[in-house]
Amino acid sequence: MPRGSAPSIRMVAARAGVSIATVSNVLNGKASVAVDVAERVRAAIRELGYVRDVNAARLRAKKATLAAVVVPDLANPMFAAFVSVLEHEARGDGFDLAVLSSRNDPAEEAHRLASLRAWRPAGLIVIPCDGALVGRLPADHALPTVVADRLPDEGRFDLVAVDNGPVCAAMAGHLREAGARSCLVIGSSLRIANIAERWDGFQGAAGPLRAEMLEVGFDAGSVTRRLRPRLSERRPDALFALDHPSSLASFQLIGAMGLAIPRDIAFASFDEMDWMRLVTPPLTAVLQPVEAMAKAAWARLRARLDGDESPTGAIRLPCTLTPRASTRIPSGAIPR
Repeated sequence: MPRGSAPSIRMVAARAGVSIATVSNVLNGKASVAVDVAERVRAAIRELGYVRDVNAARLRAKKATLAAVVVPDLANPMFAAFVSVLEHEARGDGFDLAVLSSRNDPAEEAHRLASLRAWRPAGLIVIPCDGALVGRLPADHALPTVVADRLPDEGRFDLVAVDNGPVCAAMAGHLREAGARSCLVIGSSLRIANIAERWDGFQGAAGPLRAEMLEVGFDAGSVTRRLRPRLSERRPDALFALDHPSSLASFQLIGAMGLAIPRDIAFASFDEMDWMRLVTPPLTAVLQPVEAMAKAAWARLRARLDGDESPTGAIRLPCTLTPRASTRIPSGAIPR
């Protein structure tokens, strides 16, 4: 074999002493091949280190069995969990899944969406950086597309997301009943429709609870820089973080500042993660139905791939609020 060249199916056939068609039948798991012949082919594959070219096989069969998903950040546990469920659902239907991350960068997102065409996927599921998705799609974008989690700027795509407003209204009511008189609500950016919906839901139900919104950016350093002065100068009774990165960074900052939860400040989070149940005190949090959202997104895309031409629509899934000790404000603990 020439140095640097990959073994081919023709070389496997020659090593096993069979036809290329027989090797192909073994690779495709067809039962028509005799057991001893199939084992000879597999031995040749192992000896040569042959790896099947899946893309070439798809093109020869003229059948697309690849789908793609673009997410803002795979370091975010919520997005990673979404992809994990989506991959399982896709494999169950005989599809591979190409996973791409935009790293919360609109320019990178546009690049990823454009480069997808080289993969020739059958369809696309995308969690956009923000609402301005349509302008980042290639002008000739014609793939069946489902938008998940974050709301797009146009209704031309199917949407699967959570119902952000009602559960945040419930959180406002919970904090009022817990005894909080003021609450600082923090989130990455109000340019993201999800964050705006959560803030609107909370603010609309705050009533006598004094609510203030602070945009803190997308990384831990930005959260710390913007939040520390606010907590130092005029600390609220409660803090409600509208996304997981903001929750984690603000929780760490509160500890670094020597503040006790909930004695010095009550704390609640929108995105519930495992660690929030394990810390002391465990955190009041909103659980998003990530598994159900991923399954619904795949089901909607699969329906489109199977020829469903019905009008696009939106699926909104309910979230669950679980009060825990982090918002159990001791009587008279935060008079300021």
